[in-house]
Amino acid sequence: MAAFLKFLCVLGLVVLVGVADGAGECGKTSPDDEAMKLAPCAAAAQDSNAAVPAACCAQVKRFGQNPKCLCAVLLSDTAKASGVRPEIAISIPKRCNFANRPVGYKCGPYTLP
Repeated sequence: MAAFLKFLCVLGLVVLVGVADGAGECGKTSPDDEAMKLAPCAAAAQDSNAAVPAACCAQVKRFGQNPKCLCAVLLSDTAKASGVRPEIAISIPKRCNFANRPVGYKCGPYTLP
């Protein structure tokens, strides 16, 4: 009986992964892959006093169209491994002076200012 239950759990996981494929926060691209596009934001995502480069603002503006994706990217393993501090990175849309940023959007334990 235990082996059968284990089989059902594994089968359920495979089905879940298959259904989730392409339906993530960033569409068919993983947040980790999208995080690589934010390389120009590295310093600004680690230091709230660092200037935010125009190339960073351009990429963040693209992500800002989809707050769920932006949040997933900021909290991704790639971002964490790159030294991104989510509590600072979350302020980049405001620091880029985006008028239509998703103010108040909850991103894990953080809120977009």
